[in-house]
Amino acid sequence: MEKKYGRPVSEWLELVRASPLARHMELVSWLKAEYGLGHGHANALVAHVLAGGK
Repeated sequence: MEKKYGRPVSEWLELVRASPLARHMELVSWLKAEYGLGHGHANALVAHVLAGGK
């Protein structure tokens, strides 16, 4: 992900945690629209955060 999108995974996870959005698909759509992430990457990041991943 870092090579493709220019940020380490830890930064992406922090962006998701800091977002005012709370619902899974809202967050996925936001990452895709705002940052150009693919659906799979966005979905994985959001799922990780919402599952309580550190």
